[in-house]
Amino acid sequence: MSIEAERKAQVIKDYATLSGDTGSPEVQVAILTERIVNLTEHFKTHAKDNHSRRGLLKMVSQRRRLLDYLKSRDDARYQTLIGRLGLRR
Repeated sequence: MSIEAERKAQVIKDYATLSGDTGSPEVQVAILTERIVNLTEHFKTHAKDNHSRRGLLKMVSQRRRLLDYLKSRDDARYQTLIGRLGLRR
């Protein structure tokens, strides 16, 4: 499931490192997290939707790769991000 344009703009604004920043790992991970949360809610009512489940697994994998990249580059930014998003690892 995609997210609404207003919600996406708010997430970008909250996690952007600079004005107009949409490509930093923080913003990308935050957007993916929002989409993952939306899909998780979708599966509570549509348990047999396996096509969307594949997309969910791809998003989780992409988020994991971005987090691994961020951790290898700057551990402090990584720790801050997972703290803000409430991710555990």
